[in-house]
Amino acid sequence: MTQQETSATQPNPADLVGGLARAGRKAQTRLARLSGPEKAQALQLAAQGLRAAEAEILAANELDLAAARKAGLAEAMLDRLALDAGRIEAVASAVEAVAALPDPVGQKIDRTQRPNGLVLERVRVPIGLLGIIYESRPNVTADAAALCVRAGNAVLLRGGSEAVHSNRAIHAAMVGGLVKGGVPAEAVQLIPTQDRAAVGAMLAAAGLIDMIIPRGGKSLVARVQADARVPVLAHLDGICHTYIHQAADPEMARSVAHNAKLRRTGICGAMETLLLDATFPDSPALLGDLLDAGCELRGDPRAQAMDSRILPAAAEDWDTEYLEAILSVAVVDGLDDALAHIAAHSSGHTDVIVTQDEVAAEQFLAIVDSAIVMVNASSQFADGGEFGLGAEIGIATGRLHARGPVALEGLTTYKWLVRGTGQIRP
Repeated sequence: MTQQETSATQPNPADLVGGLARAGRKAQTRLARLSGPEKAQALQLAAQGLRAAEAEILAANELDLAAARKAGLAEAMLDRLALDAGRIEAVASAVEAVAALPDPVGQKIDRTQRPNGLVLERVRVPIGLLGIIYESRPNVTADAAALCVRAGNAVLLRGGSEAVHSNRAIHAAMVGGLVKGGVPAEAVQLIPTQDRAAVGAMLAAAGLIDMIIPRGGKSLVARVQADARVPVLAHLDGICHTYIHQAADPEMARSVAHNAKLRRTGICGAMETLLLDATFPDSPALLGDLLDAGCELRGDPRAQAMDSRILPAAAEDWDTEYLEAILSVAVVDGLDDALAHIAAHSSGHTDVIVTQDEVAAEQFLAIVDSAIVMVNASSQFADGGEFGLGAEIGIATGRLHARGPVALEGLTTYKWLVRGTGQIRP
């Protein structure tokens, strides 16, 4: 069966996913035998394939954008979906960046020797077959494929219907290059149907799919976490806070806040709540900058008192991921008050303090229990590439297995290697 077959000729979703999963598992055993340099070369060829297919990818993306505009998708969603020559180059460069990273497979985590002479090592190994379910962003097709191949995993990709043509074009270009490099085509498969039942079949494929990674909106991730019979690596909302401490440098505070919210409003690392210390002297100017730049502010009464353009915040605003030029603003009475607000409303993604007080900064770093905690930097740095990890598969906000930007290390597990000299247990 080819990726282009119509739904009329496809088996039912459970049989479809089962067949693809079995083919993927078989391909993964072949992929696992490739050396690090061989996988890197295959990814270099995949990046070349993306650049060579630029015209086809842009034409496919225009079909998706036209349908999205007709359906009335929000500007933030259109921004996530849109590709241009620069973004395609960025996607190809990200694949090359993954190829250049050290191969995690076979890395020794630690080595110990027991009193009885047994030598124990833990080494990184691939997880196996991953299922990745995502929405909107077609670059995820390439990022996911690159990371999975580099870490020795096969992958089943299921993109959103709004990016179906873009995903197919990127997938075809990627696989063409990978196959030239000796990677089995079945190691990177794109589910050839947009039938939502296929997602259900992936979630039920225990024993065939080793881990599910959802990347998308709250409803998608919540469904995956509720219905999956397969382990899930996920995050929900990116409700990111920036706290402007009383000892913040005013110019730095204005620059960081502006960038954190408005550089790109549609990414999960965008600031959604601004906390202003009641004794920070430059709050009116900082808020004025944001308002003048076209950002809608929804504030508590003390924030509203600083500028008549600020709208009243409703209770749900403190728990909303806007993904557009809307920001909730609260005035807090010191560090403890800020920490309490973050504990009550943060989604555990990324939270920031801006301050010149090192003691306050260290307290913030120690107490805030988010996957990423920052001092004096924009939350928009919450990205695997910016962390030096190459492309990322997503940002995990849970506490198990992987946390924060999930890149190569997060896509491996480990096994124990035990070497003896004839020891028997008494």
